[in-house]
Amino acid sequence: MLKSTFCHLPGVGAATEEKLWKAGIVEWSDIIEGRSAPVSVKKLMAMQKGCADSLRHLENGDVEWFGKNLPAAVQWRMFPYFMDKAAYIDIETTGTNFDYCEITTIALWTGSEIKTYINGRNLDDFAADIAEFPLLVSFNGKCFDIPFIEKFFGIRINAAHIDLRFVFRALGITGGLKGIEKHFGINRGDAEGLDGFFAVLLWNEYEKYADEKALETLLAYNVMDSVNLENLMVRAYNLHIKGPCCRELDPLEQRAVPENPYKAHRDVVDKILSRHNGGF
Repeated sequence: MLKSTFCHLPGVGAATEEKLWKAGIVEWSDIIEGRSAPVSVKKLMAMQKGCADSLRHLENGDVEWFGKNLPAAVQWRMFPYFMDKAAYIDIETTGTNFDYCEITTIALWTGSEIKTYINGRNLDDFAADIAEFPLLVSFNGKCFDIPFIEKFFGIRINAAHIDLRFVFRALGITGGLKGIEKHFGINRGDAEGLDGFFAVLLWNEYEKYADEKALETLLAYNVMDSVNLENLMVRAYNLHIKGPCCRELDPLEQRAVPENPYKAHRDVVDKILSRHNGGF
């Protein structure tokens, strides 16, 4: 599908892209080879250069170039070409203010390994590790996770970034990560029912009482936020290719969800809920 994408070219929007498809211009090669297209001569010449550049960047495996040029809602199109370079990321924080709040934990699923980072222990290792991945997949990471990371660590992340919030919105599927998981029948096991607000309470419990079970519960929740992104990415891609533009592309196979190395302790959850409901 990436080779059938034209909306990343200057002066080409979704409407022009669809017009090209209807005219039988369905791949970059059609433009490069000079097939007649329903655009002006000037635009066609610009598109020929753009398609040649796109093909060169694809052959060079330059996922970052596509990340910078593809609109957020269609970045799913590059996933099959670069999925072996992807990492799935989620952060937990003490709040939403970039200037005053801190990152507490980070979960990174590489497709083969779960990595976790904890404030006060190994959080500083994250900056070097994330630099190894040219493609990131998140949910709402363009608005929150990545800007927060860049501010907190004082780094710039140049990786291509597929934000599933926008990819699902283009399908008419809206809401938060947990709601979209429920839409697809994804169960979180012992971390079911936990959310970002409760993640803050878990971190507070850990810091105030040195409660390792609270920390493990937070990590269990954080890991689920990251590992579930892979199958959500696959589901989003498979739904998008059902559209008329995709010319019977083969769907991607669902991945086996890795075993969570951490456990959510419901007794800790109940204790915090009791204290919180009691006015704490």
